[in-house]
Amino acid sequence: MTDYYIKNTKFYVSVDCIIFGFDKGELKLLLLKRNFEPSLGQWSLMGGFVRDNESVDDAAKRVLKELTGLRNVYMEQVGTFGDVHRDPGERVISVAYYALINVNDYNKNLVKKHNAYWISTDAIPELIFDHPKMVLMALNQMRKKASASPIGFNLLPPLFTLPQLQSLYEAIYGEAIDKRNFRKRIAEMNFIERTDIKDKSSNTRHPYLWKFNNNAYSKDPKFKI
Repeated sequence: MTDYYIKNTKFYVSVDCIIFGFDKGELKLLLLKRNFEPSLGQWSLMGGFVRDNESVDDAAKRVLKELTGLRNVYMEQVGTFGDVHRDPGERVISVAYYALINVNDYNKNLVKKHNAYWISTDAIPELIFDHPKMVLMALNQMRKKASASPIGFNLLPPLFTLPQLQSLYEAIYGEAIDKRNFRKRIAEMNFIERTDIKDKSSNTRHPYLWKFNNNAYSKDPKFKI
């Protein structure tokens, strides 16, 4: 292989994953209490270096799988972070991604192995490096996308109640949503379907469970919350 770039400085390239989940009415972030250097004992995102034989996207998918055990997760690139002194170990350029997962699906043993914990986005601790900037950009990007695309359903189980759905979007945007207006919007979307299954965990009126029909959405992809 001809080395055309031998005179140029080489840098490390890494990925960082901002992993969102939804649990008990709260939007949460999966964070590491680092059990390795640098910054041992401090809070950070899950990250890793890009390998020789993989693309940056594939590296992000691998890192996510190493932490959660999940494949085929909704992910979106947030941006590239390359301040000269952003990492005390070496000159590292990082590409950040956010991911949306169902908190009931991940591999809890892997998460425990990596010393990771779910933290409410309303109570994020001090993070290392430029990870606070990554999280803020990811939140803003996700919120903007969630208002016009049904990505939020990746945070829910396949079957859910309408109160759960409303609670999800209230958690995403950090504000209350009028119940009547919310139900009216949902009724206009024929890809959010009521099933014949009732929520037996409820102690009230056993509300019906609903589901998102991706095939119906693909035929008429109009979404607004």
